[in-house]
Amino acid sequence: MAAKLGRNAYLTANTGDFADEIVINGRTYVKVNDLRYGTNPHQPAAFYRPADQHGAIMDMETLKNGKSGLSQTNLEDISGALNIVKFFDRPACAVMKHVNPSGAAVAIPGETVKQVYIKARDCDARAAFGSVIAFNVEVDKETAEEIMSTFCECVVAPAYTAEALEVFNDGETHKLNKQIRILRCGDIASLPKFVDDNEDGAFNTFKVLGDGSVVIAAPLLTNVRTAEDIPAATGENKACGVQTSTVEPTEQQMIDLLTAWYINISVRSNGVVIVKDGQTLCVGTGEQDRVGAVEQAIEKFSQKFSGDVTLEGAVMSSDGFFPFYDAVEVAAKAGIKAIVAPSGSLKDADVIKRANELGVALRHAPERIFSHH
Repeated sequence: MAAKLGRNAYLTANTGDFADEIVINGRTYVKVNDLRYGTNPHQPAAFYRPADQHGAIMDMETLKNGKSGLSQTNLEDISGALNIVKFFDRPACAVMKHVNPSGAAVAIPGETVKQVYIKARDCDARAAFGSVIAFNVEVDKETAEEIMSTFCECVVAPAYTAEALEVFNDGETHKLNKQIRILRCGDIASLPKFVDDNEDGAFNTFKVLGDGSVVIAAPLLTNVRTAEDIPAATGENKACGVQTSTVEPTEQQMIDLLTAWYINISVRSNGVVIVKDGQTLCVGTGEQDRVGAVEQAIEKFSQKFSGDVTLEGAVMSSDGFFPFYDAVEVAAKAGIKAIVAPSGSLKDADVIKRANELGVALRHAPERIFSHH
């Protein structure tokens, strides 16, 4: 039931019609609470957890709540952001907006948590307005003050210092974020990362189709654990014969390739992620063609990136293979020197040959990571 507020504004009164307990695929789920709304204010929604399971999201503790609680989109953004930072032992931050990362960053030696947050935010500071921010480490006072300098919806982290919580609770000084929601997540290590983390099907996903039918699927996890899982690209066809990538990425580029791959898992397909020194510089997402995703990312960098870094020497991940070498040419022209993507194209050999000619290191991942959320 929706209460009319104005010509184009509505508030949802959650009807409370969601059952206290449901059974899906043989597993019992219990209702945690009714949500502020679903994806839009006129869509009621409720949050459920498996009765026999604990996890980083379902065990979240609210330390500061806005006046109206969480929506479905807040929870989806929290999940997506934690799904990025879970991969890293170093301090990491992800900034999510509309179920896509606007930016993410991982610490390089000597960087503070505040600096990591700024790197993640400033990938696209404009899109980060009203975002959900996640960390894999404790948030300190300096980071909290930086967060409160711009508007955001939610912050989620495994811990906060007492001084950081004082900053978040100071609504008079930080009126812009008076209603910010501060959440302490459960154990991030409980989140699945790799394909064999779902052997019992505990993390299977459910997609409801337009007529109410349901698709149950294994979750999007990866086989990529280390650099050894993304070897130099190789391919063969009649036109080019056998081709192997001959350009070696630097040590930092190899680290950045893994970072870009892990971030791309939470990007809507077609997706590409460009990273340099642990910082996402731009994200291309939701495009219907591969080269379009690369062009979008590079254009966003030129328009939105608020730093003095260039794309020269950066790396890129692609969630699908390259059907032609045009995307590699566009990336190389912008200064990108290393790329990771799955194989599978009839023109893999052509793409590898062209990458060698352009001086771009090309690595093949063992899987495609399309995300159609």
